[in-house]
Amino acid sequence: MSFLDLILISVGAIVALVYVLKFIKLVKILFPKTWYPLSRSFFSSLGEWAVITGGTDGIGRAYAFELAKRGMNIVLISRTLEKLIKVAKEIEDDTGRSVKVIASDFTREDIYENIEDNLKGLDVGILDYSLHGMTFIHKIRVNNVGMLFSPMPRRFLDVENLDTMSKIILPHMEKRKKGLILNLSSGTGCFPWPLYSIYSASKVFVDRFSRGLQSEYGYKGVTIQSIAPYGVSTPMTQNQKTNMVTKTAQDFVNESLDRVLVGDHNHGCFSHEILALIIKAIPLWVLHSNVLQEKVIDYLKNKLP
Repeated sequence: MSFLDLILISVGAIVALVYVLKFIKLVKILFPKTWYPLSRSFFSSLGEWAVITGGTDGIGRAYAFELAKRGMNIVLISRTLEKLIKVAKEIEDDTGRSVKVIASDFTREDIYENIEDNLKGLDVGILDYSLHGMTFIHKIRVNNVGMLFSPMPRRFLDVENLDTMSKIILPHMEKRKKGLILNLSSGTGCFPWPLYSIYSASKVFVDRFSRGLQSEYGYKGVTIQSIAPYGVSTPMTQNQKTNMVTKTAQDFVNESLDRVLVGDHNHGCFSHEILALIIKAIPLWVLHSNVLQEKVIDYLKNKLP
């Protein structure tokens, strides 16, 4: 066997191994219950309380109900007190769990001290955070310029003068060496998404922020995951008709909670994982064509109420 033959065989073996590992990873993502089975007490073992932002509608509301059914007490944080009280009563009546409400408007900068005061003394094991990157960027007053908080690299909790939900809750999880933070990104943040450019860009931030935190704090026992759904029927999406791809919020949440140990990023449910694979196989020049954009606009005009 010549030296060249040896090199070609070695390269071929490496390529084959890479694709085998990718296939195994895909199978784990598609069938999480087989590879990452969760005990009935998994979520409650992380802590007594789950904190849900945006918990009065859509996906946040579904997370609140499902985590209560799985043994968690719930802290709901949203803007409108009347809606918070209504949803809290529904959860308590339906599940028998305790619910605490905090009325906060995340477009304001002066809310975090009040939230932290209301969370004091609670054993928080889960944070479900529908974080929008544009809101976060606005809060740290960065517009068209780059900004480093320190010339030296720092972990997130070492950054000063930065108020976020993660900054409030993560230190307690780090100290207890357990906890789960679910950050809601979007499939539109996986590549440049015409017609939803601002929303897409904000969700890119959520994904990178979340996966960066997992790299910084995952070894300390805290799981931080970015979830990037595609179609979910919620008030934000005009309650679109559900189908094989467009899921109800409750169905999506049920599947996504089975995937919390899959890794730092996933699409939340089987059909969205398949859709992501299909979209990634389509060249960007096709997805970004003006003809396709016009067809999408016309289709949605007829589909949305």
